[in-house]
This record gives sequence, C-alpha cells and structure tokens, in this order.
Amino acid sequence: MKRIHILGRKNHGKTTLLVELVEHLTARGFRVGTIKHTHHAHELDTPGKDSHSHRAAGASVSAILSRSLNAVFWPPELPANDDEATTANRYAAFEPHFAGCDLVLVEGDTTCEGTKIEVWRQAVGSEPMALSDPQIRAVVTDDPLDVAVPCVPRGDLR
Repeated sequence: MKRIHILGRKNHGKTTLLVELVEHLTARGFRVGTIKHTHHAHELDTPGKDSHSHRAAGASVSAILSRSLNAVFWPPELPANDDEATTANRYAAFEPHFAGCDLVLVEGDTTCEGTKIEVWRQAVGSEPMALSDPQIRAVVTDDPLDVAVPCVPRGDLR
C-alpha cells in the first residue's frame, strides 16, 4: 500500500489539502484511498445501534452493509508495549481494502514511518514539524520558510 501522510498542526489546512489532492488525482484517473488517523480514543460506531450492540456482546468483528456504504469495525491488536502500537504495522490490516488504489493519503500520524508532507501556515503561530522530523519530504506553504526540504506553494497541486 503506497501511503503518503499529510501532516500539520491544528488549523494548518490538512483536510483542505487532502480533499483537493483527492479531487485532483481522481480527475486524472488515479484511484485514491484515504485514511483519517487520530490519536484520540473515541467510539467510531454509534452506541445504541445494532452494530455497536453486536460488538458489545463480544463479536470480534462487526460490520454494516447497506445500499450506500459499508463499514467494518474491529479492535486493533495492540502489543504489550504501547510504543509499538504507533508503527506502520497497524496499517497492514487495511491493505486488503485499499488493494485497488494507486495511492493512499493518510491525514495525520506523525509517529508512523513513511513519506510525509507537512502543511504549514505562519499565521497559526506554531513551529514547522519539518524542523524536527527528518521523514518530512516537503512542506506545503505560501509563507517564507527556511527548512532543509522543498517548500511547495499551497496552490500548486501539480
């Protein structure tokens, strides 16, 4: 699974850039998948709904199959050492679902190894992650920035 992580601190434009990239690439015939990574622990299924009740009863995997959208819920198998849980190995479980994609764009996940692009806006007032993360290959910004990787103007999706 070819993944590129779109990183940036809160309100720097990660989601906006990711959506524009998906539109740009799919218009050119690429099959693009996306994954939203969050470090927050929250329920993705809806408590009180049948699929949630199935999992609460002990189902290892629970799924929803509808005319418009499918979803599968399963708890991650976390190793005893919580640090290992943040590695790219967790993405392996998604590979079968993304097998037909030319590219998978991941919004977030600063802890995972892989290709990373940072979105940075000076107006937000935080330091660029590219100054401390050697895996960041480029920074998307319209602001002047002195980093060791290429800076790409925000409007240049080519």
